[in-house]
Amino acid sequence: MASGVQPRSHAALPEVGRPAGLALRRLRRNRTALGFGALFVALVALALAAPLWAHIAGTTPSKNHLSDTVVVDGRTEQVVTFDGVPIAPTWQKKFFLGADTNGRDVAVRLLYGARNSLFIGIAAALITTVLAVLLGTLAGYFRGWTDAVISRSLDVLWAFPVLLLGVALGVSLALGGLKVGPLEISGDSKWIPTMIIAVVSVVYLARPIRGQVLSLREKEFVEAARAQGAGPLRIMFGELLPNLVSTILVFFALLVANAILLEAALSFLGAGVQPPEPSWGTMLAEGITLLATSPHLTIVPGLMLVLTVLSLNIFGDGVRDALDPRGKVRPEHG
Repeated sequence: MASGVQPRSHAALPEVGRPAGLALRRLRRNRTALGFGALFVALVALALAAPLWAHIAGTTPSKNHLSDTVVVDGRTEQVVTFDGVPIAPTWQKKFFLGADTNGRDVAVRLLYGARNSLFIGIAAALITTVLAVLLGTLAGYFRGWTDAVISRSLDVLWAFPVLLLGVALGVSLALGGLKVGPLEISGDSKWIPTMIIAVVSVVYLARPIRGQVLSLREKEFVEAARAQGAGPLRIMFGELLPNLVSTILVFFALLVANAILLEAALSFLGAGVQPPEPSWGTMLAEGITLLATSPHLTIVPGLMLVLTVLSLNIFGDGVRDALDPRGKVRPEHG
């Protein structure tokens, strides 16, 4: 006699396997996230190839060519005309993307600017992550006065608009530099905007970390560790930190994107990377005055900035979806 219980369909079977393996399966199925992740890798590769392209173009990011000429389609053209209008993209080795008002190669400056923008963005995100994880874990685990001091300090940062705070710090430090004990950083160093962006961004990761630690510290595995004689440091970094990895990974990609965007804004306003060092923000600031006659000076760095930030945000969303334990992966069919 047939049983009344129907067998479960193959698609309804629960997923089994290691969490990391399941997350990778989810991420592999997200073609959009993988595509934008590959785009970001390609942009990083272009930035790393900046010295190679500078050698091919026969120039440097700061070398002026105001009085030079270049042959385009059999015609000899001035790099910068007498009325100050730079040459448009030539689509050849020299001045592939045109020149700026000082006769500098836009393509070379774009790639070296990418190196500076990516360095500042990634370095600032790393510093932010370390500080936020430390502060959030301490506040959430110890609570009491430790939580009060850290939380109120974060509230002070939260009260200021990020861009205004960054500009204020950037202008003041660009004038006098930074000196803390034996550590001294000159005002035109790329570490100035890096440290500023890292500090003003801490609150955006520290608060979620604190909330998760407050919840995790009451779990059974933490109580078991305490019962076995584990101290606070061992519990925080041996028991709690591994459970925060997914949150940290998701936020890190978004922190890099926000740091690159904030660096561009600070450099555009003169409080970030200092000329003649190139960055996408400084290139936008230099080109905005010639938007009508030389739109390539603004479009090129703006497009690179949009593509980089967009690729990081979409890839970060894909990683978040992959790490979500409530997500479902359909079984693979042969």
